[in-house]
Amino acid sequence: MSINSKTTSKAVGSNAGRTLHNPNASATAKALAGSALAQRGATKQSGSVTEALAAHVLDSAKYSPQTKALAGSVLAQSNKKR
Repeated sequence: MSINSKTTSKAVGSNAGRTLHNPNASATAKALAGSALAQRGATKQSGSVTEALAAHVLDSAKYSPQTKALAGSVLAQSNKKR
């Protein structure tokens, strides 16, 4: 399996933290935020389920720019072979 060594940026990490503390954030946004934070400063990669969720978010017009930024970060840290 090919390793992707990218990590979550400081700005996206801050966005993820705010999302997780926001009681009005959707479950989708919180799932992406959790994944992004798990990859902050680590060499972890996104799982296939999270990748699919992130792709759906980026393809949809109903999500906020903040949620789309989290989705983009999650996809950037996906397994290179998938």
